[in-house]
Amino acid sequence: MQADYVIVGAGSAGCAVAYRLSEAGKSVIVIEYGGTDAGPFIQMPGALSYPMNMKRYDWGFESDPEPHLGGRKLVTPRGKVLGGSSSINGMVYVRGHARDFDTWEEMGAQGWAYADVLPYYKRMENWDDGGHGGDPSWRGSDGPLHVSRGKRENPLVKAFVEAGVQAGYEHTDDYNGEKQEGFGPYDATIHKGERWSAYKAYLKPAIDAGKVTLVRGFARKVVIENGRATGVEIERKGKTDVISAGVEVIVSASSINSPKLLMLSGIGPAGHLKEHGIEVLVDRPGVGKNLQDHLELYIQQAASKPVSLFKYWNLFGKALVGAQWLFTRKGLGASNQFESAAFIRSDAGVDYPDIQFHFLPIAVRYDGQAAAEGHGFQAHVGPMRSKSRGAVTLKSADPKEAPRIVFNYMSHEDDWRDFRTCIRLTREIFNQEAFAPYRAHEIQPGEDVVSDETLDDFIREHAESAYHPTGTCRMGAKDDPMAVVDPECRVIGVEALRVVDSSIFPQITNGNLNAPSIMTGEKAADHILGKAPLARENATPWIAPNWKTAQR
Repeated sequence: MQADYVIVGAGSAGCAVAYRLSEAGKSVIVIEYGGTDAGPFIQMPGALSYPMNMKRYDWGFESDPEPHLGGRKLVTPRGKVLGGSSSINGMVYVRGHARDFDTWEEMGAQGWAYADVLPYYKRMENWDDGGHGGDPSWRGSDGPLHVSRGKRENPLVKAFVEAGVQAGYEHTDDYNGEKQEGFGPYDATIHKGERWSAYKAYLKPAIDAGKVTLVRGFARKVVIENGRATGVEIERKGKTDVISAGVEVIVSASSINSPKLLMLSGIGPAGHLKEHGIEVLVDRPGVGKNLQDHLELYIQQAASKPVSLFKYWNLFGKALVGAQWLFTRKGLGASNQFESAAFIRSDAGVDYPDIQFHFLPIAVRYDGQAAAEGHGFQAHVGPMRSKSRGAVTLKSADPKEAPRIVFNYMSHEDDWRDFRTCIRLTREIFNQEAFAPYRAHEIQPGEDVVSDETLDDFIREHAESAYHPTGTCRMGAKDDPMAVVDPECRVIGVEALRVVDSSIFPQITNGNLNAPSIMTGEKAADHILGKAPLARENATPWIAPNWKTAQR
């Protein structure tokens, strides 16, 4: 089998690349190991806690024991299904802050400043504000990716935004527009009550039009001949095949699998590859390094009235919600329930938000286990720009063996200070007048947990990944020894090979990573096609005028 372009991974970025290359008349083969996204657990937004805990849809990765979190192993879900992680994620849509991308450029990712990426966000979006305001001139209206807002009918969802404003923070109509900082409504990749994954937005239309071929198989390595990528070795039905690429191979296999595949192909830190008996074709010490993620805590309050979603947290309630969704695509099942957002700054002197909140009108864990307390509400909160860095490395030269993942969470002392700040600021928001009609006692951490020491113990035991791994094939200048790809996503030192996914981010962006991952696919497609990039847009984002002297 042969095509102009062979893409490894039908995830957020890979789907977008496939669509744009095929639209330009190129022949494209996409290799995906995972299966179909059909079924209510993926398609129903309200069921989001199920697919990421199902072997059928998830690679099942976990970290090594994390030394600064008491030796806990943290699960690292990655989508093993058409659509990749966009088919198992929480559907929260966050572009990232303008300053994130300007920082990328400062770090050597020339041409990836906010002015460069904004036109690609607009190209990919089909945004529906749901009557909640926002300036459409900052958003896209006819792209393949549907982005919408929930109905925001639960009184707790509104109370969270009101409480933020009462505490002295900004209100924002659209954190994905001019002004990220503040409290306001969340955007989600949901369309007509269903999850709108990258597969549905991009790959399915391209396959249906006969322009892209999907090959189901397990990618073992990139085939490199005389310094040039010529194809991908895959295993399917017990046999090994090579899918040949006439022009280029594009690796879009995730921040975990992309560095693994490069290393198995002989591209990575020479010493590490030699340890595993892999022939070193290109010594790139940055492959697998620079691993970053967002950690978060769930700050939970008991509710004094039965206003939370807990009344549906039983067999009968879930059946009712499920039935309504199945027959009408409406009701609670049509929302991911993340309907109120906030991005704030942790301190004076921080120029743009470094804390994110996801508010939920129920006290529940990501794995779907509800708090024993009954009715309640919670905020997921965590710092955006941890200084801790980890790595993805090989356990062996066997492609079937999962890589070793060490995030090295909380290894920088600033992380502890930042997390304590997150807890204290969340408590202050929950103590505002807007929550007075609904507020009972604090479930977690608990009202007696106030000293630095007891807060640190809570963080060590309860911090959870937000599932945003990134940075393991970092983009940078060609002469940067730790860069893996150049600003056109080309692997440095190999011809006809690119990496296009969240692994190329030099630094993690504010918020959830699905939107910037898809944008990366959109922008990379123009680089691959040799097209002039979309014209830069010098829109100026809102920065708090008093940021030097005030936290809010």
